[in-house]
Amino acid sequence: MPADDSRDLALSVSDSPPSTPSAPAESARSRVRAFLDLVAIEHSVFALPFAFLSALTAMQVNGGRVRWLDLLLITVAMVGARTFAMAANRILDRQIDARNPRTANRELVTGAVSVRTAWTGAAVALVVFLAAAALLNPLCLVLAPLAVVPLVVYPYAKRFTNWPHAILGIAQAVGPVGAWLAVTGTLDGSWPAWLLGAAVGLWIGGFDLIYACQDSEIDKEIGVHSVPARYGRRFALHASTVAHVVTFGLFVWFGSLVGFGWLWWVGLALTALAFAYQHLVVSPTDLSKVNRAFFTANGFVGIALFVFALLDLVVRLGLRA
Repeated sequence: MPADDSRDLALSVSDSPPSTPSAPAESARSRVRAFLDLVAIEHSVFALPFAFLSALTAMQVNGGRVRWLDLLLITVAMVGARTFAMAANRILDRQIDARNPRTANRELVTGAVSVRTAWTGAAVALVVFLAAAALLNPLCLVLAPLAVVPLVVYPYAKRFTNWPHAILGIAQAVGPVGAWLAVTGTLDGSWPAWLLGAAVGLWIGGFDLIYACQDSEIDKEIGVHSVPARYGRRFALHASTVAHVVTFGLFVWFGSLVGFGWLWWVGLALTALAFAYQHLVVSPTDLSKVNRAFFTANGFVGIALFVFALLDLVVRLGLRA
């Protein structure tokens, strides 16, 4: 081949556009992205701090060393369980969501995610959760199906009880308890985890009372049960305040029981401010700041308590990596 022809061939190859992914591969990635949007995967961070707090406290009590593999498996289990719960909730509620203007643009309603894809994602997430539980210890595997029960019941609760928020609270309470059992492998001495789990359950259930106020009128129209729909927004907000006062008391009890020091109490003081903010910015006649209360106040509560508890565990109580 002449030199000029070789040079022209090389230039034509180098100038050719890069190869693009095949249509099936691109479609698969699009479905995965849409599914992750469906389950709001980024919100997994809200539940993780309390699972980590429970696990690290158990590690400090049982030898004082961080077990990184356990933390990794706890993370996988928590994300798997939450992803399954969110997917199941969206699937079972898709017809309700379609009738509510606030939720009518959700992926299963608009068709951005098919029901088949959602069920597939839910099944994968459930398998991941069970596998992580099995790798932790036999007790976690045995109790894992019980942890799934409130996750499945919650979507149905709004069809038969005015207090579906309580079912959500029970589902959230499982996290800290499960994390403690993941570290210890026994129910003996797990009382601190039950206190923390109750606090987390009341915290989330109390906020769900606030969140549900947005849909109180449409819920009454379409027959969805909730405290705001049945008893009114004012009652729901008062009930939420009571729930969060009790939550704060349980946090105090938990910190005292495990022997936390001044760093924990600083974090708890900041948490009290976040709770106060959450309730000050929302009123029965002004729900415009509900999302701000969710993303700002709730996110801050989990992160602040975890950070200050971690500092106390490391600096004062001697938890070692």
